Amino acid sequence: MTSGTGSPTRRLDPAGPDPAQFRVHVVTQAIRLFSEFGYESTTVEQIAVAAGVSRRTFFRQFRSKEDVIFADHESLLEQVAEYLSQDFDDPWAAACEGAKLVFGHFRDRRELAVWRYRVVQRVPALRERELVTTYRYERLFTDFLRAAVPGEKPVRTVSFAAAMTATHNFLLRAMIRGDDTATAERLEQALFELRRAFGVVPTADGSAGRSATPTPPAVAVVTYPPELTPAEVAEQVRLQLENTHHHR
Repeated sequence: MTSGTGSPTRRLDPAGPDPAQFRVHVVTQAIRLFSEFGYESTTVEQIAVAAGVSRRTFFRQFRSKEDVIFADHESLLEQVAEYLSQDFDDPWAAACEGAKLVFGHFRDRRELAVWRYRVVQRVPALRERELVTTYRYERLFTDFLRAAVPGEKPVRTVSFAAAMTATHNFLLRAMIRGDDTATAERLEQALFELRRAFGVVPTADGSAGRSATPTPPAVAVVTYPPELTPAEVAEQVRLQLENTHHHR
């Protein structure tokens, strides 16, 4: 078998010792082809050839071309869910750590993230799928917080998860677009400021409250009426973050 350039391509065995790595390999080759030749113009056969697998093997692993684009998100959602399945003294900070895991994953695979970003921006159906995927992360964090802090008002946990997801996504997109200031450290600071705004930073005695330790301001977080939906809260946070970023 040869690749699209005529060079020999070794067939990979998905039943080998690392099936997750196999899937990452196929995803990488597919998104590279989508980025180079266009989503609609790239066939499953071309992906299979580039990845060194048969068409049948491709469809055993992925249901469609659309699925292959977001396949690493599936694995990442599972990893974050596994992380959040632990017991935490500070669930609010743990949720933020989960968001940082997602950011780190794509920071370490920035080239792949850039390819996918370009492809998704060109195809409306993929943009809709991306929105659904974003909501799944938000729902994961919401469900975790509602279980971890059952005495908290649902509107607070839902709003925190929405604002946290919006903060993460803003900096993730900035990083993908090449903004050198969109770093893991900036995300950590932004999420800390968000926890302070919600009053869930532990004090010296371990209770939730505002930290007495001064920290340089990183982002401004909007206040919101309790009747807003999570989507409306997230949109307000996103707009405020953009405004803060443009005035730096």
